[in-house]
Amino acid sequence: MDMPDTQTAESPLDRLAGDLAGSGYAILPSEEMRSHLSTDAAASWAAFADSWNDLGQDIYMADGGRYRRRRHAVFRLCDSVLTRLPHQPHFQSRDYNTLNGGVQRWFEPVLPEVADNPVLHDLGAFAQSVLDRVDPLGAAEAWRAEMHQFRIEAQADAPGLPTPEGMHRDGVDWVMVLLVNRTNVEAGVTRIAAPGGESLGEFVLERPLDAVFVDDHRVFHGVTPVTPRDATAPAFRDALVLTFRREDLNDPASGKPVLA
Repeated sequence: MDMPDTQTAESPLDRLAGDLAGSGYAILPSEEMRSHLSTDAAASWAAFADSWNDLGQDIYMADGGRYRRRRHAVFRLCDSVLTRLPHQPHFQSRDYNTLNGGVQRWFEPVLPEVADNPVLHDLGAFAQSVLDRVDPLGAAEAWRAEMHQFRIEAQADAPGLPTPEGMHRDGVDWVMVLLVNRTNVEAGVTRIAAPGGESLGEFVLERPLDAVFVDDHRVFHGVTPVTPRDATAPAFRDALVLTFRREDLNDPASGKPVLA
């Protein structure tokens, strides 16, 4: 008589958690990410992606560049629910951002209809399901989640720089980068490195919903410049960046700007 198979196939979430624990980063192809979206979110994707056509100019670029557009919002993530917090500045110390750090940067806020879009809330719930496996919260804790909408524009004589600060850490606990769109651009290679500079991986987020999850304590990340394929047509790379930092809900400063 055949014995029953007691082995259980590894779930995609367990595989992702294993990659994060082992390598400090994990790649999620678009097909896998799409499987974590509800029917409502899938139906809302076009409107969510279209909102990248309405981003404000990043006026804080210390290199004088005008190739980056963005919006920003802050949320609390708890019990797989994203709750938006009052609009506040984004701040990174120069320890983490040698180019643009050291100042409070007030970006234009994420529009309400974008913050309420089912895509964002499904991504928040998905992120929590990952973090629950690798870095579970305590009873009085939540995740402070910052949302960044980025458009990097490229011209023939001026490549777009997705990470003008170079290889870096963000000064948080975890980072998720999700590609929204690539239009008429080449390159934009995501690079992961150890703190000592050793390369751990290189890949391109090519299709909408391709994503990477990064342990910000263990690895550095960066993206190479993007250039236009056709110099006569608009060229840009749209990405969503979500960062997560542990927050003590008993701390009176909870929900206020965090100086990283």
